[in-house]
Amino acid sequence: MTVVVRESNETKIRLAIVQGTGRATVNTGEPFLDHMLVAFARYAGVDLDVQATGDLRHHLIEDVAITLGQAVAAFAPAGCARYGERTVPMDDALVQVVLDIGGRPYYRGPLPSKLYDHFLRSFADNAKATLHVRVLRGTDHHHIVEAAIKGLGFALREALVESGAVFSTKGSVKLEITD
Repeated sequence: MTVVVRESNETKIRLAIVQGTGRATVNTGEPFLDHMLVAFARYAGVDLDVQATGDLRHHLIEDVAITLGQAVAAFAPAGCARYGERTVPMDDALVQVVLDIGGRPYYRGPLPSKLYDHFLRSFADNAKATLHVRVLRGTDHHHIVEAAIKGLGFALREALVESGAVFSTKGSVKLEITD
């Protein structure tokens, strides 16, 4: 289990993630964010516990994404498959998500919701993941965002599969920082 606690003057977040069955206990005080985190856990096949409070909606959503990204980066095994892709239809929406959790942060969207576009960028930066999200169709912002989060979950499920090998021509990269 990986646990990340993030506290600032704006937010207080405790997030725990473990490979599991997709169970989620989420309480952020922001109902749509709670719904998206529950969907993420279910489709990623991880058990997730998130307890968070914040002063502003923007700070809360951004900091939860940062914390989730940091937890995924710490949680991903060195020998995981690394790559995942999923296209998800949801009513009028059709969204493709392509993910590489190989240590290079990059995000390309956008989503039609600035707040959840920023959520995905913050997640990718902190997970040290390359994340491409393409909205192929759709007009309902709720459906587009939800399809993107479910697609991210599915893609992460594929990427986390233990392969027994390091999928990089560099091999495993070790980094040591000293003061």
